[in-house]
Amino acid sequence: MAVITGTPSTSNRVARSFAIRLANAGHDAFLPEPQQIDNEDEARYTDKSGTYTKGIKQDSIGIVNLHAYQTFKTALSTGNPVDFAAIELGGIKTLNGPQGGLAFNLDTLDNAQFTVPPAPPVSSDEYATELVEMYWASLLRDVPFTDYKDNQIAKDAAANLSSLQSYKGPRDNGQVTPQLLFRGGSADGKSFAGENFGPYISQFLIKDTSLGGDADEKSGLPIVQKYKTFEAYHDFMLDPDKFQQVQNGNDTGDKLNVLKDPLFLHDGRGLAALTHKDVLYQEFLMAFLVLNSLKAPFNPGHPYFPGSPTVPKTPTAITQNGFNSFGGPDISAIIAYVARQALNAVWYQKWFIHLRHRPEAGGGLVYAKKSQNDKNPKPLPQAAGDLNFSILDKAVNASFAKNKSYLLSQPFPEGSPNHPAYPTGHGTAAGACITVLKFFFDGDLHWLDLPGLNNPKIEYSRDGSNLLEYNESDADKLTINGELHKLAHNVTFGHGIHGGIHWRSDSDTSIQIGEAVALSFLKNLAHTYNEKFTVHLTKVDGSTATISNQ
Repeated sequence: MAVITGTPSTSNRVARSFAIRLANAGHDAFLPEPQQIDNEDEARYTDKSGTYTKGIKQDSIGIVNLHAYQTFKTALSTGNPVDFAAIELGGIKTLNGPQGGLAFNLDTLDNAQFTVPPAPPVSSDEYATELVEMYWASLLRDVPFTDYKDNQIAKDAAANLSSLQSYKGPRDNGQVTPQLLFRGGSADGKSFAGENFGPYISQFLIKDTSLGGDADEKSGLPIVQKYKTFEAYHDFMLDPDKFQQVQNGNDTGDKLNVLKDPLFLHDGRGLAALTHKDVLYQEFLMAFLVLNSLKAPFNPGHPYFPGSPTVPKTPTAITQNGFNSFGGPDISAIIAYVARQALNAVWYQKWFIHLRHRPEAGGGLVYAKKSQNDKNPKPLPQAAGDLNFSILDKAVNASFAKNKSYLLSQPFPEGSPNHPAYPTGHGTAAGACITVLKFFFDGDLHWLDLPGLNNPKIEYSRDGSNLLEYNESDADKLTINGELHKLAHNVTFGHGIHGGIHWRSDSDTSIQIGEAVALSFLKNLAHTYNEKFTVHLTKVDGSTATISNQ
């Protein structure tokens, strides 16, 4: 037996590791902590009808029991687990992880160093416009995306949203077209570049792949991305008594009906089903598997970049390949890990800053105002009096004509999860995970140029039973980054707008805060690699981020 003495590569590792940790912590600690600003609805309405209170004991529709609410606020203020255990709930369902927002991340900026703008207040035109979008989405939940261009409800929704200056979604020459409904991106087209080309569903959600195995051998566990979804036109929470049961946290006894055969995702209900009880990063792990199956090239700044017609092979790649650093195990593990760090950051925003109520609560305010009369003597929630019905009425009336209720229909019996709306967990994980994929892969590559793309079928049939060729003129404009942007919004809008449980602004801000968490993580992670590299990636706002240890 022999004692192995240190060499230049292995000596002083404990001290060097400590130095990296100290440098990263020191750098992060001295970055300023931004102001956290809410929309003031909690202070504005003394009955808390503009604030998240679901699961806490309720007195009537839109109005929480103020004593119970104070037990909730005490726990948020002290952070003491004993106080969280003393929150007065209205039923059997518990609050979803509020203490998670107080967890510390030791390899990113702290939760308190991330921030998002205030959510639109109840009295604002933007709030009413976002609620309009939610009502239209509920009416289109079972219409195939490929039918939108000819569907009358989709045309009515597009015309209504086009007329609203406060609508923040994408437009074509100032107009919201049926094909642009419930898509991500901004009206000026600068954010989430490439997302609005091609079919509504991202290629990452419809392409076959495999778990493990080899792309050339076609080995491993085959994965065909067909999903079990739920019975069409079966919605919930339209009855005020059941609505109130849900707000108190009780089970109504209503159940979902699962379809027998799995389908390709092709409508809003399918996207809602995908994200109902998913493993929160699963769609992005799947995206990695798809990129691997299609032999997607690495980011040109990757230390093992194998070369391209325009960029030479890196010296490192001549003799080695990545594995636990810059290879498959590294990429897949980081996707899962960064999702957890992103959730910590967004849970802080949800519970300890914004407390924005859910769209179903907005529907409750609409119901309370519309049903107020001598036969309904219950007090009107203060926030209901501030709703802008000149914006709301067209969509609300269309929903009432179908459902005979002013409440916002929900695809799930329990409505939203028992945590505040703003920003979204799914969107934050999405923003973080697509940033990781951009770090490792060449996001500028056109989709049709992927080396392993042997089957060009890139659209789903209207019934979701099979895949078809996409023959529109924008097919050659699809890129990896554009499809990643689309994937992020498919996931967060599937969970949100199509699922009836998140507002548009919840999703857009969440993707951005998720991106910020991932960039913070990657900048710290860069100093732990032995390989030297400088990676550039395009952020969702179109600017460039650089990750380097040189």
